[in-house]
Amino acid sequence: MATLICLSMTAAAAAADNPVSNAKGEFGFLTGYGTSHVDYGATRHQVQTWDAILRAGFFLSDDVGKGSWYQGRHEILLELPYHLAVDHGGRSMVGGYLLGHWRFTALERFTPYVLAGGGILYVDLGLPTMGTKLCYSYQAGTGLQYFIDNNTALNLEYRYHHISNADTASPNEPLNSTKFLIGVSYYY
Repeated sequence: MATLICLSMTAAAAAADNPVSNAKGEFGFLTGYGTSHVDYGATRHQVQTWDAILRAGFFLSDDVGKGSWYQGRHEILLELPYHLAVDHGGRSMVGGYLLGHWRFTALERFTPYVLAGGGILYVDLGLPTMGTKLCYSYQAGTGLQYFIDNNTALNLEYRYHHISNADTASPNEPLNSTKFLIGVSYYY
């Protein structure tokens, strides 16, 4: 029992040192690689992308669950993505995402997180099987940040990413993709 109390007190003390615990928001940039998975769902085309994402985050709560393993904060993310299709003659996708975010703050310098959300994309891949250029996206992922100082963190992130026209046009071939991203975030 004394060991559990000591571990709980240690986690609470470390959380006080986590820079996310006192931040109001963040600005960040992510970049990386994505690839669609042929025959996953109704995906029939291989599309590989170089991704660049500008991010702004706003915290909606103080630390929740203090002293527990799930201690963290709610955050809302606004992202402006650019996806360059490197295997489709430089065609691209651009749009906007709104994501819900949970940042675990029980550790001092490492901050794991999960995210989910979606948005709209203008898709110019030259694939007539997508039916229209106005498409929608949903995604979910997880990541880890490492704080190099009290305001700057390095990001490593994985996302499952879905794009389709949501049956607003026919045909409606979706792109089901995996994305691996790295980046940097600045907290204020």
